[in-house]
Amino acid sequence: MKLDDLFSIQGKVALVTGGSRGIGEMIAAGFLANGARVYISSRKAEVCDATAERLAQQFGGECTSLPADLAGVQGVDALVRAVSERESSLHILVNNAGVSWGAPLDEFPENGWDKVMDTNVKGIFFLTQRLLPLLEAAASAEDPARVINIGSIDGIKTPIFDNFSYGPSKAAVHALTRQLAAHLVRRHILVNAIAPGPFPTWMLSTGVGTGGDVDGTDWEAVGKGNPRGRVGSAEDIAGLAIFLSSRAGAYTVGETITCDGGSVVA
Repeated sequence: MKLDDLFSIQGKVALVTGGSRGIGEMIAAGFLANGARVYISSRKAEVCDATAERLAQQFGGECTSLPADLAGVQGVDALVRAVSERESSLHILVNNAGVSWGAPLDEFPENGWDKVMDTNVKGIFFLTQRLLPLLEAAASAEDPARVINIGSIDGIKTPIFDNFSYGPSKAAVHALTRQLAAHLVRRHILVNAIAPGPFPTWMLSTGVGTGGDVDGTDWEAVGKGNPRGRVGSAEDIAGLAIFLSSRAGAYTVGETITCDGGSVVA
């Protein structure tokens, strides 16, 4: 039970949605640095292409950009076709693509509700469904395929922002994780979720008032409100994703694991 054997993802093929920035990029970087072949997807093709090229240069290995809009089944099917043209099996699927919408309760719009639910919940379900043949092709009793859904602590506790569709969408992701896990475990596909807390991402920067300026946000100040005294790092989220994707996580099924510096328990 050596460390390298317990936590190795060497040679595995992974797809990380929403992988062009934020938590998805952090997970993709961790996978690449540890020998996985990685595909990343996001809505904006130019950004996705640039991130894939930068990650491949920074960490070595193979990182391929497959842009897609996963809010609808048409975009899901396009991504599945793109992966299937390149791979006959898929070891790891990270369902990270997600959006949020902020507005006061009395003014919250229907399109803000639908966009969040479609991307954050419907997209996860149908992408996982459509990729089952590739996941099963990679899976065995000894080394199951893995699906990691990225939820949020906003799906566990009341959000601090007026994002009324986001928290319910992430609670749905956590519930969907358990249901998919129950159906897929006997097919040697393990489904779990991660519920992140504050990380230095574009999405959180919009919430704290810096409008998407990740580099210009005072993350040290933001982190002072967290029990750990800081925001999350790439090592925090990538380490947990690697655990769930490796031999070390092969008996963990249907869990939603917080990665939040103690936000929920405190």
